[in-house]
Amino acid sequence: MNNVKAIKRDSTTAGEINKLRNKGFIPAILYGGKDPNTKISIEKKTINNILNSDSFLSTVLELDIDGKKQKVLAREVAYHVVSDEPIHIDFMRIVSGSKIVIEIPVKFKNHDESPGLKRGGVLNIVRRKVELKCPADKIPDDILIDLTGTDIGTSIKISSVKLPENVTPTIADRDFVIATVAAPTIVKEPEKPAEEVPAEGAEGEAAPATGEGSEAATAKEGEAPKKEEKGKDQTGDKKQAGDKKSSPEKKPPEKK
Repeated sequence: MNNVKAIKRDSTTAGEINKLRNKGFIPAILYGGKDPNTKISIEKKTINNILNSDSFLSTVLELDIDGKKQKVLAREVAYHVVSDEPIHIDFMRIVSGSKIVIEIPVKFKNHDESPGLKRGGVLNIVRRKVELKCPADKIPDDILIDLTGTDIGTSIKISSVKLPENVTPTIADRDFVIATVAAPTIVKEPEKPAEEVPAEGAEGEAAPATGEGSEAATAKEGEAPKKEEKGKDQTGDKKQAGDKKSSPEKKPPEKK
C-alpha cells in the first residue's frame, strides 16, 4: 500500500493557494465518514508516480496527516487547462463495512497462450475499465483476464471473469463484452494507375495539327496544298475567260 504524507492547511484565498502550488504542493481535501472535512496539501513529488498511473483513482492509499494514518481513495483530480498539471485532489475516507462504486482497470495475461493471437489475430479491447460495486476496504487492484485458449472469434464477457467475493458489476441487466479476439485485418495495396497510351505516331513526333493548316502539314513533299491548287485553277479559268472577251469580233464583209 502506498503511504503518502499530507499537511493540514489553513489557506483559503486564491493567492494563498497559488503560493502553495508554486512551492510544489497540491491542495486537496479529505471527506467522508463521521469526521469533518479536512483541508490538506500534498507534496507533488511524493505522489507524482502513482498520480500518472491509470489505476490512481482505484488505488487505496494510506494518508499520513501529522502522524495520524487513515485509508483513503482518490475520487477526483483537477488539472490546469494549459499546463495539464494537477491543481487539486479530492480524497474520500474508506469506512469499513461500507460499499462504493468504482471503476477498476482491465488487464490481460498469457497473450502467448492464445491460439488466435498466435495466428495473427488482434485483441480488440471493448472496455478498458469496468465499473464495480465493492466493499470499501476490499477494492481489487485490477480485473485480470486470462487469454489462454482464446481463438479467433472469441468474445470475453463479464460472466467469464472471476470477481472477488461481494464484488459485482454495476451493469446487471446484460452480459456485456469486455474484449474479443478478432481476425487479422488484411490491408490491400492500392491498384497502380494504368499507363498512359502515347499519342499516335512515333515517339518524339508531334501530334497531327488540327484546324487550318493541317492540310498543308499532311500534303506530300513537293506538292502544293489542294486549297492553293484550287485557287490556281480558278485564276486560270478567269484568265481564259478574259481572253475570250478581249479577242476582236469579226465583222461581216460589206456588200458592194
